[in-house]
Amino acid sequence: MLSRVADSLYWMSRNVERAENIARIVEVNQQLMLDVPSQQAVDLQRNWLPVIACLGEEPEIDGRPIKPDAGSVTEFLVFERGNPNSIVSCLCAARENARTVREQISAEMWEQINRTYLWCLGKSARQSFDRNQYEFFQRLKKSLQLFQGITETTMIHEDGWDFIQLGKYLERADKTSRLLDDEYHLLRRDKATANDHILQWLAVLRSCSARQTYQKIYATTVQPVKVAELLILHESFPRSVKFCAMHLDEALRRISGVPPGRFSNHAEKLSGRLVAELSFSSIDDLHNRGLHQAVDDLQVKFNAIGSAIFATYIYQAITPAAIIPEVQQVPQE
Repeated sequence: MLSRVADSLYWMSRNVERAENIARIVEVNQQLMLDVPSQQAVDLQRNWLPVIACLGEEPEIDGRPIKPDAGSVTEFLVFERGNPNSIVSCLCAARENARTVREQISAEMWEQINRTYLWCLGKSARQSFDRNQYEFFQRLKKSLQLFQGITETTMIHEDGWDFIQLGKYLERADKTSRLLDDEYHLLRRDKATANDHILQWLAVLRSCSARQTYQKIYATTVQPVKVAELLILHESFPRSVKFCAMHLDEALRRISGVPPGRFSNHAEKLSGRLVAELSFSSIDDLHNRGLHQAVDDLQVKFNAIGSAIFATYIYQAITPAAIIPEVQQVPQE
């Protein structure tokens, strides 16, 4: 497979996953304002900058600071073309990457990503957003989830599919860790009541579609430590960090053909080490170390794995070619 094709498939998948995660986080924060007391809802409405910080975005456009209110931040994260990580920008990038590798993906995949792209950039999406933001985000999430389901069932599971898995699970693990880290760090400095904290942790679970899973596993009230345990160390929950790391490592080894326990490149070495660390860690270990520091280290490791994937499969350093002496041709008489 050409490195150009692998790169396009990787970023197509990563941008689709990023767009869905942004939609989840924005929608849940909007729903949170309906659950908290009125005065706190007014305060949240005026300051949405923590949402931008949670996504790792810069709170400015072309050097101009963004207004911190909910409307301005939502516009920045959803429709702002000047923000390279807005939902619209992610869909544009995903669609362009899919267009360049149409021979590698199924026709159904192309139709779905193109349909979602055209709808989101059209007038109907803006009208739907202005009329009912909840319905807008529900339709957007279902469209992106449908694309992932179509990918699973219509694309041949070879190297191209594995590069799609790399982008999806690396992006998902990064966003889950960021959401958990920023919420935990914010609540430690917050002076809200215990009931308000429960509502905010419920919002974290809902943003990861983990509300029912939490109740099924723990059958207790929401506790920050147990939420962290579910979202970091649970090996069967599809949005936990450990689940993503395991599937990321498996995809890397399918590409190279290296069995578990060994590695043939730096990306496999880093991913295997991360899976081992998560497998032999408990939530008490992370809590004693400091949850903020532990999750921050995870984000650094995700970035290192992404860089190693790029260096191994996408970018190949060109060494100076050996100088071949020119052969002088004897002119024919």
